[in-house]
Amino acid sequence: MESQGDTVLVVVDANRGGKGGMEAVNWALKRIVRPRDTVIALGVILESCSKKSSCFPFLMRIGISGLWERLDFPGQGEVDPEELELEIEKKRGQYQSNLQPYYRQCLKNEVKMEVKLAVGICPTRLTVQEAQNSNVHWVVLDSHLKKYKEYIRQRISSNLAVMKGKDTAILVTLKASGKDIPEEESSAPLPVTEIPCSYPLSWRGSPRAIDQSELEAITNNFADENIIMEANGMKYYHGMLQDAPVLVECFIETDENFWSMLEILSRVRHRNILNIVGYLSTGAPKSLLYDNMCMGTVDLNLQCDNLAMDFGWKARWCVALEIGASLRYLHEECVDGPIVHLSVCSAHVLFSSGYSTMLVNFRTAKWLTDDVSSQDDSPAKGKNLEEDEHLSVDIHDYGIFLLELITGKRAPCFQAQGNGQKLVDWAIPLLQNGSISQLMDPRLTETCDTKVVQHMANAALCCLKNAKNRRHSMSEVLAVVRGDELAVSKYGVLLN
Repeated sequence: MESQGDTVLVVVDANRGGKGGMEAVNWALKRIVRPRDTVIALGVILESCSKKSSCFPFLMRIGISGLWERLDFPGQGEVDPEELELEIEKKRGQYQSNLQPYYRQCLKNEVKMEVKLAVGICPTRLTVQEAQNSNVHWVVLDSHLKKYKEYIRQRISSNLAVMKGKDTAILVTLKASGKDIPEEESSAPLPVTEIPCSYPLSWRGSPRAIDQSELEAITNNFADENIIMEANGMKYYHGMLQDAPVLVECFIETDENFWSMLEILSRVRHRNILNIVGYLSTGAPKSLLYDNMCMGTVDLNLQCDNLAMDFGWKARWCVALEIGASLRYLHEECVDGPIVHLSVCSAHVLFSSGYSTMLVNFRTAKWLTDDVSSQDDSPAKGKNLEEDEHLSVDIHDYGIFLLELITGKRAPCFQAQGNGQKLVDWAIPLLQNGSISQLMDPRLTETCDTKVVQHMANAALCCLKNAKNRRHSMSEVLAVVRGDELAVSKYGVLLN
């Protein structure tokens, strides 16, 4: 049975005539929409044709090729639907006409298109409401609506792109998963970076097969100066593909991880997981290509004192939320079944050029739908037990990752640096006693954001004391990281 695709919301200024008003729709269909996806084309008429006071807001779902038509008139006052429909008939007809070729394109590509037209309704609130109600994966804004991007950015958890010109969009960095930030924190200033990313967006979730000659061109014939790193017999190159930087991971011939990584990463679509953009499976060496937006790992930022001092508590908390959200996605939201990472740590979390974080290194990852099996008399029970064991590894590792963010110390090196015990063994008694101040990275002197440290500490203890008779899910852990009082009282230990 084929899995259901994602939903993409495209919001356009329906006042615009001609093809210019359809640039966002065209870009979305070319760059991010795949078969089985749903596209919602939401046209917004910012000012009605008549400015009579009787023209209250209304939303129309209009049909293409006579599929359907429905009018909905929220608001109040005396409204004559026939008069209103006549008043905007010209623009509605133009909107339908402009969408006709894209509707036919969607039919051909097995994409479902829904068309809506709104008159006199605030475009910001309407966009947020539609994004939330339809659980969209992408929101794409017409360039004429870019002034609304900040309001929308603050209130959605999906990817947000704003058209900059023909065939070019800008990815607006979101807060660390908008739904994962407590209400009282929602107005806190966070860095916003706009990244010209027409290439990364165009390949997100849809890796492209490349041939040997293309790979040689990308790596400059595997030139030594293009090598970034060598590890475990593997080489990593930087290169350029269609004027965009890419990272090339070359596998040795006997490495069987290539196929499992390709299968998993080609199914994953999340803004906090490193995007795979291409692969070579027929030549040598077999290779995976990623967006190369790396600004260093969390691990490196914790090692360097200057970088660590700039890596404040609020930023560390946002990183915890982002990586927690990526794990929740892998465990609970992948349509083809749970995926476990099995090597979550600060060295496997990258900062992108937009200062959001990416979970990387899926060499140990497993797709539990295929991997988990049981010879037990009760197969379902055996499968669930083994699946829980795999998921609990990620949750335990996430707890250690939280400790690294809180302490500024790297777990693999903690004992070797003369501390005499592992980071977890040292930290758990302090967590249980509520002695958070003894855990906190001494390089950070700020005190205004210590509440978020408590949230992370509660979640860390929740992860590390994850009893076999009561496994916590990533959704539960993430609620504790957010500081949800009910979650803390139910799943965690309230620290002083």
